[in-house]
Amino acid sequence: MKDVLLELERRRAAARMGGGEARIAKQHEKGKLAARERLELLLDEGSFEEWDMFVEHRCTDFGMDQQKIPGDGVVTGHGTINGRLVYVFAKDFTVFGGSLSETHAQKIVKIQKAAIQNGAPVIGLFDAGGARIQEGVASLGGYADIFLQNVMASGVVPQISVIMGPCAGGDVYSPAMTDFIFMVKDTSYMYVTGPDVVKTVTNEVVTHEELGGATVHARKSGVADGAFENDMEALVQMRRLVGFLPLSNREAPPVRPSYDDPERVEPSLDTLVPGNPNKPYDIRELIEKTADEGDFFEIAPDYGKNIVTGFGRLDGAPVGFVANQPMSLAGVLDIDASRKAARFVRFCDAFNIPIVTFVDVPGFLPGTKQEYGGLIKHGAKLLFAYAEATVPKLTVITRKAYGGAYDVMSSKHLRGDVNYAWPTAQIAVMGAKGAAEIIFRAEAGDPAKIEARAKEYEDRFANPFVAAGRGYIDDVIQPRNTRLRLIRALRTLKNKKASNPWKKHDNIPL
Repeated sequence: MKDVLLELERRRAAARMGGGEARIAKQHEKGKLAARERLELLLDEGSFEEWDMFVEHRCTDFGMDQQKIPGDGVVTGHGTINGRLVYVFAKDFTVFGGSLSETHAQKIVKIQKAAIQNGAPVIGLFDAGGARIQEGVASLGGYADIFLQNVMASGVVPQISVIMGPCAGGDVYSPAMTDFIFMVKDTSYMYVTGPDVVKTVTNEVVTHEELGGATVHARKSGVADGAFENDMEALVQMRRLVGFLPLSNREAPPVRPSYDDPERVEPSLDTLVPGNPNKPYDIRELIEKTADEGDFFEIAPDYGKNIVTGFGRLDGAPVGFVANQPMSLAGVLDIDASRKAARFVRFCDAFNIPIVTFVDVPGFLPGTKQEYGGLIKHGAKLLFAYAEATVPKLTVITRKAYGGAYDVMSSKHLRGDVNYAWPTAQIAVMGAKGAAEIIFRAEAGDPAKIEARAKEYEDRFANPFVAAGRGYIDDVIQPRNTRLRLIRALRTLKNKKASNPWKKHDNIPL
């Protein structure tokens, strides 16, 4: 018996070493942790239960039958984050470059299916070179099996992808179907085809970083929801993110004790909006002064900066914040902002997270670039997302709410549950000067008259009381009381029941 136990321990020790000490050392030289080191940081100490440690590939072509390493390039299993169950897989670059084989894919699929069945998030740590070429179509079939489970899990359990090294070819599509993608600066990159293929096909000469680095995807493409400085920061922040999320769509988001008085008032908010309607201010200040203890986990902070999205808590319960950002493009809605916010709203709705919307929007961004890029359809995504959402929806108009953008930003007409406005709110079809020039076109040649007409229009609409008079605004509130009014409103909505007409699925304007 003793010999059997010793043999088991020997096999376990060999499997834990992955590709061996030399390759692990190379990971460290690149500023990267090994797969199991990453899982140790991500999960609660001692909570990791590994599955399929001894699985090996079954390929016999190209001498592969002579190269077998237990685990086959991916570490899978489950553990806990702050005591809550999560399923995990971590690609091991030290074993065949983390490349995906048939058995490698089967290990990941097993984890995905268990997560769906048992109702727990899936977190994937990516560091791999794509499909294992020696296996041909078997590896491609493995990718498709994973993709299918990504789709089956969508909206059922949260799926988070952390790109911590190369991620190319088929490997990029699984993260693309998950809820959130995060990257590590300087050590991770994502692309469908690498620099060599790009050069061959298009004659473009680009580096890995220029083609698909963390900065590219966090700022330009919007593929990544954030980029972190190193592996450690990324994993610590993933622990923080999971704390805001329910384990599945069958559960309410996790409530934790809050030491921030729900009745707290914030007098500084009374002067947040400048007297000059064209002067910007930072909407993050409002979010952080409203959320419990100022704790705000921002999603995609470097992409679509004219809208801010992220998670916070009110009275201990998670909420999703969506807010126009006057500091960037005056807070207008454009293609990037609409896509970013629509996806975030749909995530919150899928996982029972109430949505708090702060509105200061002068409209949609004009111009040929936006129109040629499909602003109409992209803007409709955000409209669609808010309209179909059945979670509690709270809205506060701080300043401008002009034109169709007023409708889109969780207005009462889109089933907003509680809609507030600050006294500084301006709800109108457009700005006063533009409106005057259209209504009084005959007087357009006289600047003094147009200015007077603009003042007349402003006096009529540059306030929240016309909308409040129609019931489109439930109350005009003091800015200092925003937090306590939102918390009181959320308490009334905790048992909200709402549904949409039966359908196989909707057809959002993609």
